[in-house]
Amino acid sequence: MSDGYAVRMLTEETWPAFAELVEANNGVWGGCWCMGFHVKLGKDRSAEQNRADKEQLVRERRTHNALVFEGDRCLGWCQFGAPDEVPLIKSRRLYEKELIALPDWRITCFFTGKGLRGRGVAEAALGGALAEIARNGGGVVEGYPEETDDRKVSGSFLHTGPMAAFERHGFTRTRPISPHRWVVTLTV
Repeated sequence: MSDGYAVRMLTEETWPAFAELVEANNGVWGGCWCMGFHVKLGKDRSAEQNRADKEQLVRERRTHNALVFEGDRCLGWCQFGAPDEVPLIKSRRLYEKELIALPDWRITCFFTGKGLRGRGVAEAALGGALAEIARNGGGVVEGYPEETDDRKVSGSFLHTGPMAAFERHGFTRTRPISPHRWVVTLTV
């Protein structure tokens, strides 16, 4: 619990609240349904297919999202998983160039509903994800946040998370993989 928020994992029981938030936000980035790190998205995948595939992953317990709730309302989430669960990452070519070993866990993306940003939702979601990772045995956790420095960046472009949130949770910058994106690590 943080800032009056409760964090719950995405399960069949929390699916309706998750789906309500996604639907209220145009399927998240035009229909992703938080599938963009599971499979390659493109013109051949519809929002309906992404929704069905995400729901199937939930039923099979092959997706992890730390959902942030205020009462019964889902405000946002942080997606995480083992590399085989979320194999796709941004800046992959540069990531693989200096890769020594895969992490045990990846934190791939964040989403906060429209009108709800700037209220600590992503921070609460990240904390919830790390707590769940610890409950599942822990290990090396990687994130791929955006360094905003002194740049003004729209929250919608921070889908891999803001650097400051990761650093507040103890992550260390490991190496850059784009002009403003880093690999950060933490052992949980």
